[in-house]
Amino acid sequence: MLTGPVEADHSLDTTGLYCPIPVVKTAEKMKTLPVGAVLEVISDDGGIEADLPAWCQGYGHEFLGSFHDGGRWRLYVKKNDVDL
Repeated sequence: MLTGPVEADHSLDTTGLYCPIPVVKTAEKMKTLPVGAVLEVISDDGGIEADLPAWCQGYGHEFLGSFHDGGRWRLYVKKNDVDL
């Protein structure tokens, strides 16, 4: 777990959306990003803390970490050179 934000190239706010939609939206956004880009995902769905790292592992992206910030999670994913 991180103690604060990571510098991100892009941000995706999924507040108010619940499993599996935050991960679906993350997958859609990752398709539009260049290799090496860091995406910050913001979510108030507690399940995202387990779901997003599992998705990253399954699809070959790098999960950089997360932290809880005032009722929302901030999670960071780095796009690797893989096909979604």
